[in-house]
Amino acid sequence: MENWNISRRVLGSSLVAAGVAGAAWRASAAAPKPAAPPPTPPAEPLPAGALPKTTPEAAAAQSSGERVLCYVGGYTKHGPPEANAKGVTLFEMNPDNGVLTHLSVFEDTDNPSFLALSHDRRFLYACNELEDYGANKDSGAATAFSIDPRTGVLTKLNTVTSAGANPAHLSVHPSGRFLLVANYSSGSVAVIRIKDDGSLGERTALVKNSGPRMPERAKDNPPGNYAVSDHSGAHAHMVQADVAGRFVLVADAGLDRIYVFTLDPDHGTLTPAKIPFHAMEPGSAPRHFCFSPDGKTIYILGEQNSRVVVADYDTDTGAISPRQSISTVTSHFRGSTIAAGIMLHPNGKFLYVTNRLGNSIAVFGVKPDRSLALLDEVWARADYGRSLSFDPAAKFLFVANQRSDSITSFKVDPTTGALDFTWTFTPVGTPTAFAFTTTKA
Repeated sequence: MENWNISRRVLGSSLVAAGVAGAAWRASAAAPKPAAPPPTPPAEPLPAGALPKTTPEAAAAQSSGERVLCYVGGYTKHGPPEANAKGVTLFEMNPDNGVLTHLSVFEDTDNPSFLALSHDRRFLYACNELEDYGANKDSGAATAFSIDPRTGVLTKLNTVTSAGANPAHLSVHPSGRFLLVANYSSGSVAVIRIKDDGSLGERTALVKNSGPRMPERAKDNPPGNYAVSDHSGAHAHMVQADVAGRFVLVADAGLDRIYVFTLDPDHGTLTPAKIPFHAMEPGSAPRHFCFSPDGKTIYILGEQNSRVVVADYDTDTGAISPRQSISTVTSHFRGSTIAAGIMLHPNGKFLYVTNRLGNSIAVFGVKPDRSLALLDEVWARADYGRSLSFDPAAKFLFVANQRSDSITSFKVDPTTGALDFTWTFTPVGTPTAFAFTTTKA
């Protein structure tokens, strides 16, 4: 069979039903299943700012002065042929059962494939995953929105170039003064100043990664994995500061490196750290990462080899010292899979990863020494699970299933990490990213 060389822009359309599920799913499929509840018709969209009907529990939560809102981004054009998103969709979450009720859609924005909130939750930022923004060829964009404190409705403040093609990730620096943007196709990272009113100002830095050509496949691939990630050049896939905000880290999935920079707090410039990068397994395509609550352990997800690397992180120097590599699929798995999202539970005891082609969620337990143990591999109940997110109380885990045009949700057991499917499917076009927040009722 011909191998697939997969770039980010065509990943969703190039991968056919390979590795339909992980081994844990196959095992559970043979076991008796609980009866599904009767299907519930999808809720009709409400007028912008209107409050949905709620259960008594949700009404009590609202009367206490708080509502849980969820913004969902996705592909609206270009990219995968199944780009069905309309823009940034706003839902309200029922805190009792996790059900998402559609409120409104902000449509005047293209391919808002990743979202980030300001630290005060007054503003939302989206990367516009484009390569033809405005008159700038080979460039995408970033958009700033203000959030209505009562309704959650978005108002666009402005859009600026990301100075690189197909931005795949963005984050707000802990200082709140800068937006960090990873341009996937250009292999570059931009720093954009955030103004006092939340809008985006001038670009203060642009750094392009470079390095030798890496192999298409990692030696520690899952057995039978035909899917390969794009190693044709630099591909910055994620950029985020460490917990203290002292260093900015970049996962480059094309060069198989984690770059480390210091950020000038006044001028917004990036300078390579004393150890400028950490080399990952060749061909592994490091995609995303997350930190332990104290910032001293980093968990790095390899897209192509579907493994999590556990590493000690030196908060004084930014040095990364790996000590474990563990698969996101069970030892029984055979076939193609590509990992996508990674998230640590706020209690620091459990870690979750989406396997896109396996259509599964890996559930890891975090040991006292911060190493991982694979506890379960759960069927996501949909196709091509990409991003995942907890609600603010971490009671539910949500998965954006890009090719199924749906969000699935699971109730999280905070003592065991187990996921219990809620039997709730939320329809939304090609979802790729979440941003949860709370607002006054």
